Amino acid sequence: MINDFVIRFANVNGTGSASANFLFAKSIFRMGIPVSPKNIFPSNIQGLPTWYEVRVSEKGYLGRREGIDIMVCVNPQSMMQDVKSVKPGGYFIYDSTKPLHPDFIRTDITYLGIPLMEMCNREYTDPRQRQLFKNIIYVGALSCLLQIEFEVLKQLLAEQFKGKEKLVAPNVKALQLGADYVKEHFSWPLPMRLERRDLVKDNILTTGNSACGLGAVYGGATVCAWYPITPSTSVAEAFEEWCEAFRKEEDGSNKYAIVQAEDELAAIGMVIGANWNGARAFTSTSGPGVSLMNEFLGLAYFAEVPAVLIDVQRTGPSTGMPTRTQQSDILEAAYAAHGDTKHVLLLPQDPKECFEMTADSFDLAEQLQTPVIMLTDLDLGMNDHMCEPFVWDDSRIYKRGKVYTAEQLESMTDKFGRYLDKDGDGIPWRTIPGTHPTKGAYFTRGSSKDEYAAYTESSEAYKRNMDRLNKKWNTAKTLVPKPFVKTWPHKPDTGLLYFGTSSHAAREARDILAEKGLHYDTMRLRSFPFTKEVEEFIDSHDRIFVIEQNRDAQMRSLMMMELNTHPAKLISVLNYDGMPITADAIVSQIESHK
Repeated sequence: MINDFVIRFANVNGTGSASANFLFAKSIFRMGIPVSPKNIFPSNIQGLPTWYEVRVSEKGYLGRREGIDIMVCVNPQSMMQDVKSVKPGGYFIYDSTKPLHPDFIRTDITYLGIPLMEMCNREYTDPRQRQLFKNIIYVGALSCLLQIEFEVLKQLLAEQFKGKEKLVAPNVKALQLGADYVKEHFSWPLPMRLERRDLVKDNILTTGNSACGLGAVYGGATVCAWYPITPSTSVAEAFEEWCEAFRKEEDGSNKYAIVQAEDELAAIGMVIGANWNGARAFTSTSGPGVSLMNEFLGLAYFAEVPAVLIDVQRTGPSTGMPTRTQQSDILEAAYAAHGDTKHVLLLPQDPKECFEMTADSFDLAEQLQTPVIMLTDLDLGMNDHMCEPFVWDDSRIYKRGKVYTAEQLESMTDKFGRYLDKDGDGIPWRTIPGTHPTKGAYFTRGSSKDEYAAYTESSEAYKRNMDRLNKKWNTAKTLVPKPFVKTWPHKPDTGLLYFGTSSHAAREARDILAEKGLHYDTMRLRSFPFTKEVEEFIDSHDRIFVIEQNRDAQMRSLMMMELNTHPAKLISVLNYDGMPITADAIVSQIESHK
């Protein structure tokens, strides 16, 4: 198989294997071959098994694929599980410094033993070097077995250790040790190997969390308040790094503020306060953090204060599996807070959309004067994904929404009403504190108020306010990103609906089903509230397979509640084991409904 296989590395967490494994993935990417790496790691700091899975796909499929073709196992603790995971006809590469236990022997796979620790003990005296270079040696062995261009690896090492050039030579030596061992002991290359292509074009390889941090900078954010939580911490860290690069005055002073709060509730409170004062502010968290933020999210919704929240979803409920992925915060995010509350959701599929939607979220939040929640997940946030390069229009002007200027307030003859619907779209005009010395002031409250922000317990005033908020929700449907729809000419009666990181596997599943003569239209959701295009797609098909990564079919439930879709029309295709969904799983579940 040329440029079409899955390889998995089985390591011990905390042994420095991550950089070696990423070096392997980047080398394939540099050879112009589409690649999709996944880091599967434990939630403790060090010592437990960790895996790094790389899918290589000539066709450009970026979702996970079931079954491992090549296993590189350097962790005895997980070896039994790792041997079982290899597909018949696959390869098992292991550290043969010690003999392999008979329990690990299968007759339907090929074993390639490389004495990694013995080689390291012979070549290096420093214990840390022995551990680190063991990882580089197996990358060198793979360069020969799979035909990775050695010059590409050397170039990547030179880039990695720029400014620390003395580290390049020992790493190249370790690569050569692995390659030389393969040449002396095995027939090479393997039937599963690589050939240079020009399929990557100008695509980049980056994480969703890094893209979110950069998108926040370009979107005009100057304040980030956050509390550490896996897997969202690196969003705030990325924002700080990008601010260091782009938000510094010539004298070295900062044009931004980053606050690590005492908890998630305090973080969202700071964000709301900063936005109320005219800054563009955001926070990042995961499901447990959203739970704690509910009260303040309700305040921002009812008091109509802009706010941006990036929710990098993980496996719940409760602590769940902090280092596994899921799409299980949909209902929590859509209806966060008590009472009749609804929040705008954005659903990116890759780092490019993380960048774009993060920037757009600040415009939406200010236009609608409401919280905007972007739902990514651990797979998108923490793993590297191949995507198109980011594009930004330097002439772009931020959409601040309906904000009175000092001049407008000065010329105003009627009384300022903070919650008056003057334009019929449900969105009132607001003011930023300090705009005018005497006009435009109001009291921001989370309790019931009238159109002039005055406290009231009038049933009529409360109902008018709630009806206006609902009108604003309908306006939001015209502003949020529309779905992407793909149809077949013969107009099949069945559709596939998916969103976020499920999109990669769903598109591959669509192709597999088409090869079997099963043609389905597809729609990728990108936002909530649902636009008219979503309603039209559902109405035009007899049944819709809703693909999502949670147990309780939360997106399906949301559609039934918001669109009054008959339950029988929406058929769930689910995955909730903490791993990214695969095309194989999608096809299998759909075929069971023939």
